[in-house]
Amino acid sequence: MTSRQEPITIAIVNGLVWTGEPAQSRADAVALTGDRITAVGSDREIRALASPSTRIIDARGGMVTPGFIDSHVHFLSGGMNLASVQLRDAHTPAEFISRIKAFAATVQPGTWITGGDWDHQNWGGELPQSSWIDSVTPSNPVWINRLDGHMALANGAAMRAAKVPSTGGDVAGGTIVRDASGHPSGIFKDNAQDLIDAAVPDPPPAMLDRALDAAMTYVAERGVTSVDHMGTWSDLAVFERAHDAGKLRTRIYAAVPLSTWARLRDTVAARGHGDSWLRIGALKGFVDGSLGSHTAAMMQPFTDAPRDSGLLVNTPEDLYSWTSNADKSKLHVIVHAIGDRAINLQLNIFERVERENGPRDRRFRIEHAQHIAPADIPRFGQLGVIPSMQPYHAIDDGRWAEKVIGPERAKTTYAFRSLRDSGARLAFGSDWFVAPATPLEGIYAAVTRRTLDDKHPDGWVPEQKITVEDALRAYTTGGAYASFEEGEKGSLAPGKLADVVIIDRDLTRIPPETIREAQIMYTIVGGRVVFDRGTKP
Repeated sequence: MTSRQEPITIAIVNGLVWTGEPAQSRADAVALTGDRITAVGSDREIRALASPSTRIIDARGGMVTPGFIDSHVHFLSGGMNLASVQLRDAHTPAEFISRIKAFAATVQPGTWITGGDWDHQNWGGELPQSSWIDSVTPSNPVWINRLDGHMALANGAAMRAAKVPSTGGDVAGGTIVRDASGHPSGIFKDNAQDLIDAAVPDPPPAMLDRALDAAMTYVAERGVTSVDHMGTWSDLAVFERAHDAGKLRTRIYAAVPLSTWARLRDTVAARGHGDSWLRIGALKGFVDGSLGSHTAAMMQPFTDAPRDSGLLVNTPEDLYSWTSNADKSKLHVIVHAIGDRAINLQLNIFERVERENGPRDRRFRIEHAQHIAPADIPRFGQLGVIPSMQPYHAIDDGRWAEKVIGPERAKTTYAFRSLRDSGARLAFGSDWFVAPATPLEGIYAAVTRRTLDDKHPDGWVPEQKITVEDALRAYTTGGAYASFEEGEKGSLAPGKLADVVIIDRDLTRIPPETIREAQIMYTIVGGRVVFDRGTKP
């Protein structure tokens, strides 16, 4: 029950505790001392450890779980987007335009308008154009991304600022969408986005600090205590600044670009991997784009675009070289692959690197792993490759994915159950800003697979549903394993970090379709309450 007999600082009682530990999966109460879990047991046992100074938190029959780990976020982008124009739920071109117009009226002339997270599938699939918004944004460059981040819309002012040529200028691994006259329409996909990105001014440090604070508040309200951030060296500098000031409230495993493996090797050699609040050692690469942007690399053409089978954003030779060198440096390789061709390519690279570099505990990861060729599913378990997946995408993309890839390929799309049955260790996340960083919605999605439009009440590809406990493990122990931290977090056991969430109902004992109605009541990180619904205004 207990690791040591010391005065406890927090006692969580009257709960339905799901520990994530096979030997003791259920309990009634949890005791915390400082930033560690002291004991897990019955109400009577935990109350007996309390002193007059102990804070007693009554779970009121709610579910107590390990803090949720979101294994794939873009943390600063999410924080920045909270303060930008909101387009995710714009359902018509007119609404899309009016929201941009209204937001532009609130900012100074010359200010870049970014973020947005629009989804053209909301109005039938027609891509927006710069001509839609040029007249309502005459004084502001606009560079707003589709919700998946793999394509974005620039207005005329942004294209002029970036000096985009009216003809030519094509980019390997990217697409400039053109109008009937051959001129850029305003849509730039994958690597072509670099043309506009280069012209966007960097936010000042104070704005980045505010974005981080907003992001930490956002995820705390949703029960997330740790994130795996997919970003850049400049992002890491923001996290380090907050860490040095003692301001981190979310634990961060910060990945940097795979191509910079040598810099990370030298950085780790000089100062180590960090601590329980901020860790480094991970490298993030890309094979392809996204399904929604028609840039996912597929073995066969898209059903709705028979001349198009997606693209590779990096060459196989570069991906192999970076992966091999990073692995030789004992760094953690994490690679984005969405289409079946991309997944197959990266699995082949992982297999080759393991064979050439010899056995060790690598925990190679494929991020998203969305549209898998049936023959590649068992390879995840065989190779020990972690599918780091985002279940919310399944109920979002499920509204339209079959028209893009057809019903046959859909059978192994977001193949949670098949991957679990292969022996793979699932790690779940959100891909926030692309999707909400809300584990309860992710659990709902993995368990029900009911699409957001409610047109699949029994689940889209229902044979790929998993149980609530499977999904909980993917958000806790699976996430901890995916960042080499299962000894420190991911379950409720004496000696582990005091990262705990209290939910208002037991997710394992309610109808699955009601899971997304559950509410986070408390979020505790390192023994500190960072969210208390009872005190929220």
